[in-house]
Amino acid sequence: MNDLSHRARYEARLNRVLDHIYDHLDEPLDIDRLAEIACLSPYHWHRIYQAMHGETVASTVRRLRLHRAAGYLANGSLPIAEIAERSGYSSLQSFSRTFRTVFGMPPAQYRKQGTHSRFRPAQSGDDEMVMREVVIRDVPAMQVLTIDHVGSYMQIGKAFDALIGWLAARNLLSPEMRMIGIYYDDPGIVAEAELRSKAGVVLPNAVEVAAPVSSTHVRGGRYAVLQHKGPYADMAAAYQWLYGEWLVQSEHEAADAPVFEEYLNNPKDTAPSELLTEICLPLA
Repeated sequence: MNDLSHRARYEARLNRVLDHIYDHLDEPLDIDRLAEIACLSPYHWHRIYQAMHGETVASTVRRLRLHRAAGYLANGSLPIAEIAERSGYSSLQSFSRTFRTVFGMPPAQYRKQGTHSRFRPAQSGDDEMVMREVVIRDVPAMQVLTIDHVGSYMQIGKAFDALIGWLAARNLLSPEMRMIGIYYDDPGIVAEAELRSKAGVVLPNAVEVAAPVSSTHVRGGRYAVLQHKGPYADMAAAYQWLYGEWLVQSEHEAADAPVFEEYLNNPKDTAPSELLTEICLPLA
């Protein structure tokens, strides 16, 4: 058995753990149960996980739960106490303290004044400033290595984790690679469970692909590009503004092609308030 198959075997085991974490964020996560899912010794598996994923299992769970909590706050009206409970916190005070440490403000303030609020011109008064932030850019065509994701866009991280594992097993991780998310459906008209997207990377050199990875073509041409700074959970407001305000007031029309996002830094080592994402809308 060669080195690739050894590493791929471990990646497959840990991907099962990640799938379980993503699908059971509302439930207490038992370390011994995760070890069973990984088919690895409970004494050692979490060290393997940390070595291969760059963070502890506890850090992964906390990051994903807080990411989802920010989405609840930015995009819905769920009571904060219920969000805290769903996020695994025994008290609202503990949740608020942790959320403030990570996001820079307590949950109630984030709901009212998070970065998503800047895309509500009636409240922010910065409509002209936001309009100027959209730039028209010529984007070259790209071949993107992708893994399909079906379901909530907030959970596309499952596909990204699987893709990074596939690349790592083949020693293909590179500082030059670009992280791309491709989104096909409108969450306003397509049921969340049926939303189609792809987690992708652009590598500096062509490589041979094998399931579950495929090669996806992204059209070249003119794009309207809005750079978003802040948590991924806030981007629903950015999309609503980009389509409902900027596009209809501009001289442009959207092309018959999906929007894509490019992620300019890594959520594992970047504070949510510092995350940079380019939303790229294809233009006719």
